[in-house]
Amino acid sequence: MAVDLTGQPFFPRPERAGRVVCGLLGLSAHTCHPFLRDGSPGPAAGGRRRAHPHPVRRPREAGPGAGTAALRFRFRFLGRGGAARGGAARGRPGRLGPGPGPGPKVGPGPGPGVMPLLSPAMALSTQALRVLCASGGSLELSELRQQLPGRPRAELLEPVLRDTERFTLLRRPAEEAADTEEEVVVVVATSALRLCPEHGAGCQGRCGRLHLCKYHLKGLCRNQQARKECKFVHDFYTDHNHHVLKRYGFENFSSNELRQLLLQNDPSLLPEVCLHYNKGDGPYGSCTFKETCTKLHACQYFLRGQCRFGSSCKRSHDLLKSESYKKLKRQGISPDIIQKLPSIYRNMYAIQNNNGSVYDIEDNKSSPCKERKHSSSQESSSTNNDESEQICLYHLYKSCGFKDKCTRTHFHLPYRWQVFEGNTWKDFKNMEEIEKEYCDPKNIRSSNVVTESGYGLSCISFLNMYCGFGKVRRLSTASSVTRPPHFILTTEWIWYWKDEYGVWKEYGKKDDDHAAATVNSDDLEKAYIAKSTPKLHFKAGKHEYELNFGAMIQKNLRYTTEREVCRRPKFVSQTDVEKARARGCKRTEEFKGIPAHWDKSALPDLGFKLIDLDSSSDEYKKVKADFQRTMPKTVIKRIRRVQNPSLWELYQWQKEKMQKSNGGKTDERFLFHGTSKKHIDAICQQNFDWRICGLHGTVYGKGSYFARDASYSDNYCREDSSPKTMFLARVLVGEFTLGNSSYVIPPLKDGQNFYDSCVNNFSNPSIFVIFEKQQIYPEYLIEYVDQISARLW
Repeated sequence: MAVDLTGQPFFPRPERAGRVVCGLLGLSAHTCHPFLRDGSPGPAAGGRRRAHPHPVRRPREAGPGAGTAALRFRFRFLGRGGAARGGAARGRPGRLGPGPGPGPKVGPGPGPGVMPLLSPAMALSTQALRVLCASGGSLELSELRQQLPGRPRAELLEPVLRDTERFTLLRRPAEEAADTEEEVVVVVATSALRLCPEHGAGCQGRCGRLHLCKYHLKGLCRNQQARKECKFVHDFYTDHNHHVLKRYGFENFSSNELRQLLLQNDPSLLPEVCLHYNKGDGPYGSCTFKETCTKLHACQYFLRGQCRFGSSCKRSHDLLKSESYKKLKRQGISPDIIQKLPSIYRNMYAIQNNNGSVYDIEDNKSSPCKERKHSSSQESSSTNNDESEQICLYHLYKSCGFKDKCTRTHFHLPYRWQVFEGNTWKDFKNMEEIEKEYCDPKNIRSSNVVTESGYGLSCISFLNMYCGFGKVRRLSTASSVTRPPHFILTTEWIWYWKDEYGVWKEYGKKDDDHAAATVNSDDLEKAYIAKSTPKLHFKAGKHEYELNFGAMIQKNLRYTTEREVCRRPKFVSQTDVEKARARGCKRTEEFKGIPAHWDKSALPDLGFKLIDLDSSSDEYKKVKADFQRTMPKTVIKRIRRVQNPSLWELYQWQKEKMQKSNGGKTDERFLFHGTSKKHIDAICQQNFDWRICGLHGTVYGKGSYFARDASYSDNYCREDSSPKTMFLARVLVGEFTLGNSSYVIPPLKDGQNFYDSCVNNFSNPSIFVIFEKQQIYPEYLIEYVDQISARLW
């Protein structure tokens, strides 16, 4: 007789293959409907409940493939109103039954009326998750492929298994090759589904969690055994629970599948392993509570699948014969589940300690791993060092001087949603709708989306950024905390935490139930962008918290309770963009810190003006002296001052930031930079960009190079026209270190903070490499010729 996870007997049900076929995945159908254990139609399918099981009928199967594991479904016809004739609109899912072929067979589950068709990717994801739950919660990747119908190819299965809200991927040593370094990829069923801790204690149903008796879930509810009424729910499919399950896409899962999923994901259900027992000598290690300890006295490495001592280990490996058995039974865990606890704990440990690592799904065992991005949804182009994935702000202002040579993306919105199809990124057609859904933290998926070609797709997973089998990306403008306040159309990121009722709350804001945090969205965004620390501490009321940026988790340091954290942008519509453009940047009279010697009649709201210096002025003489100190055999034709209020304020803003981080020091210097005339306007408008203005060498790092001596920069002034042109720039060199050709940013100076620039010689630097262009202001433009050429003028 077949038994489920709790040891209760159940009967396989007859099933008839549906006629809807997904050729891509080998699925028999996309819809699931409820039947009783014996295969007869239940109340949701128009039949009656039966008190006793009836004899099992063999399923009608024929032809090739009849012996393979698959999803098979019955169809039922609906009467008026969408409900099944003769019954309610929802019933119970069938239990997991043995199939005619290798591996588990997944039965149908409940659903109101005829469920909508799932996308191929979502259907494959759901099927893979159910196969895992039916197989003890995890499988080697090769075994999972064998049990999935059609044995999907790696390129189809890989993006599905990268959905970190449903799967955890890790490498384990191959069991059959214990003495070698051979590894296998293991897939573990993962979910954020949890039981509500306030169930029975006043929860109003807003928790977003299951209302269920935890002892019933673990198999030993004393009230149920004594045939007494339990005050907690014993039904997975009440209206409240069905709503919760539907939110996660689990409404068709059997109770047995849900039980496996919850046990290995919800840490509140199983006892912790006693770490003191695992230290010291004696039968209880260093645990002073001994028999009265409520934690599990078992080898922690055995439960992780990592114990090297095997049967010679002095810690307990047998949960059925040790004192732990009685302890586990007292906590309501049935003997059948106790037998399965080693694998459940092993899966739980893998989920909790995988650190977001995702592995390439390749047969090659040496395949490198890829780090998961925090959904993101959490990680965006705003923190990406690749500026090609950042939307150009100047183009949004309709004033990009670099034009088609700009390294940033030119687009008419401050965000851009794309899907990778074939060998190229393609725009979604309804990206404003997608952006609006993405900006709401409660949305983990978008609704239907459409590509620019008009092809309709299912939805976007905002957590793993995939749409079907295609990877999705969101390009955006720079984060608002990296630019001065007057910059318009930057991306303003809002930080949220999820409260005990499953409601997202913005940091720094007070409400009736929670005290305001001492940090707000801007504070968190600055720390996140700086990447100076993986964790941030703050307070809210009398409580102290720790925010882990890597895990996006907020932890109460006293009670150790954890809450999810989310980072989403503030929504900006196309109408908002047009209004912002019409307003433009703030007026020049609002700019602060404009130098007193600037010509106040030549201060543009956007862009720059070039002001010729009087050759008799002190300003002209100072620039000339600095230039001709190493270039005496030249004749200066003219010197012009660059007046760009926006760049100047950005420079001053960066200067203030560096003063705060460097104890009031910035080390501002005037340095030279030679370039071609064709780049002058773009530099004056948008500052230096080493990718465009000439890559003359990267021996000290990949950045913009500036020289103490004009003679050095003269080597890089293009002789495509006469006179030559050279910039004299203000540069905040700050704290510097010796450069290296591999640097794309300066190295760390104290394990937490970065240097500001790199140099060619630490004791007597003559070349400076600047990686952050806000540290530069292109102040003077010098036009000159050598003395021989001067005679020809």
